[in-house]
Amino acid sequence: MRDWMAAGRGELGRAVRFDLALVLAPLALGWLAVTLGADPAWLWPWVLLPPLLRHPWLLIRLALLMRRQHRLAPPFPLGLWGEVYRGIARYQQRGRKSRKRQIRFSRRFREAANAVPDALVILDKQHRIEWANPAAAKLMNIRWPDDDRRSFTDILTQPEILPFIEAGEYMRPLDLAPEHNRTIMLSLRITPFGERKKQRLVVGRDITKIYHLNMIRRDFVANASHELRTPLTVIAGFLENLLDAPGTPEPHRRPLTLMHNQTERMRSIIEDLLTLSRLEMRDSAEEQTAVDVPDELHLILQEAQALSQGRHQFTAQIDEDLLLLGNPPELRSALSNLVFNAVKHTPDGTDIRLLWQRRAEGIEFSVIDDGLGIPAEHLPRLTERFYRVDRARSRESGGTGLGLAIVKHVLNRHDGRLTIASELGHGSRFVCRFAAKRALARTEPQTAAAL
Repeated sequence: MRDWMAAGRGELGRAVRFDLALVLAPLALGWLAVTLGADPAWLWPWVLLPPLLRHPWLLIRLALLMRRQHRLAPPFPLGLWGEVYRGIARYQQRGRKSRKRQIRFSRRFREAANAVPDALVILDKQHRIEWANPAAAKLMNIRWPDDDRRSFTDILTQPEILPFIEAGEYMRPLDLAPEHNRTIMLSLRITPFGERKKQRLVVGRDITKIYHLNMIRRDFVANASHELRTPLTVIAGFLENLLDAPGTPEPHRRPLTLMHNQTERMRSIIEDLLTLSRLEMRDSAEEQTAVDVPDELHLILQEAQALSQGRHQFTAQIDEDLLLLGNPPELRSALSNLVFNAVKHTPDGTDIRLLWQRRAEGIEFSVIDDGLGIPAEHLPRLTERFYRVDRARSRESGGTGLGLAIVKHVLNRHDGRLTIASELGHGSRFVCRFAAKRALARTEPQTAAAL
C-alpha cells in the first residue's frame, strides 16, 4: 500500500491513475447506459474493446520498433506504456553514450599504439597475428591488415622464437636480429592477456644502440683484463721472490706484503671480469652434461671451512642422488661464490646452512646464514657489478663486488633465477632455483659422504 501511495506522488502514479481511469471510465459509462435501459448485448463489447485492444497494439508497435532498431523518441503513449517506452529510451541513450565512449577510447588507443616507437603485435592462441601497429612493419616486417591471421613464426623465422613462445617463461626478453634487417637488434617481450590468458602481446624494442654499447664495453673489459693479467702476473712473481728471499731487509717486508696482497686482489678482480665476459658471450651454457652437484658441494664446503678457519659453523642437507644438467665449471663458480660470500661477509660464530633439494616447483640450492642481515634498500642492487653494501668491509674481506653478478649470469644461462631475502639482525637467505626439467637422477647408488 505504501508503494502505491509513493508511486501516486510521481510520474508512475500518474500513469497508473491514467490506466485505471481508462478502464474504469468505460465501465462506468456502460453501467450507466445499462441502468438507463440500453441493451448490454451490443453495448459491452463497444465499451470494453478499445481499452483492451490498446495494450496489444502498443506492444506490437514496441516490438516492431525494437526489431528495426529504431530510436524511441517522444511523444510517448500515456499511462504505464509511456513509462515502458521512456525506460527503454533511457537505456538506449545510455547505450549510445557507452558506445561513443568506447569509440573514443578505441580511437585514442589506436592513436597511442600508432605513436609508440616499439612494435606491438597481438597473437591469438594459435600464434596467429590479430593486430599490429605501424612500428611492427619496420622492426618485424609485419604489416597489418595485410598479414592478418598469418602465423607469427612464418614472418619471424628464427628457430628460437617458437620455443620461447610455447615455453611460457617470459621473465627474460629474447634478443635477436630479424631476417629482413640484420643491422638491427630486437628485444622481444611477450605478455599473456585476454580471456583465460590465451592471447599474447608481443613487444619488440629496437636495442641496437644499447647492444652495440654493451658489445664495446664487453670487448673493452675483456681486452683490458687480458692485457692487465700478464704484467700483474710478472709483478706478483717478483714480489713473491722478494718476500721469499732471505736477504730482503725486514723493514721492506711489510710494504712488499701489502703490495703482494693488493696485486692478488687485482688479479682476482681481473679473473672475475674475464669470467663475466665469457658468460656474456652466449645466453646459454655450452657443453652441458650431468653435473654431480652433491660432490661439488662437498668440495666447496671443505674449501669454505678452510677459508673460515673455524670461525663459522657449517651444516648441510644435500640430496646425494640429485644431479643437474649444466656446465660444471660455471655451476661450480656460481655455487662457490654464494658459499664463500657467506663466509666473507658474516661475523665470527655465524651458522651457515647449505641445502640442495628437490621442490615441487623445481630444484633449489640455498645458502642460509644467521648473520647481521642486509638492509632492504640494498637487495635489488646486490647483483650489479661492483655493488657493495659496505665498501670498506668488502675490501677488507677481499671481495671484488662481482660474485653475485657472476651467479646471476650463470643462472640465466641455466634457466634459473636467484632470489635474495634478508632481514637486519636475522641473517640472509640466497636461493638458486632451477627448472625441474634439468633434474637428473644418479644412475649408480652412492652413499652420502660425511660432512
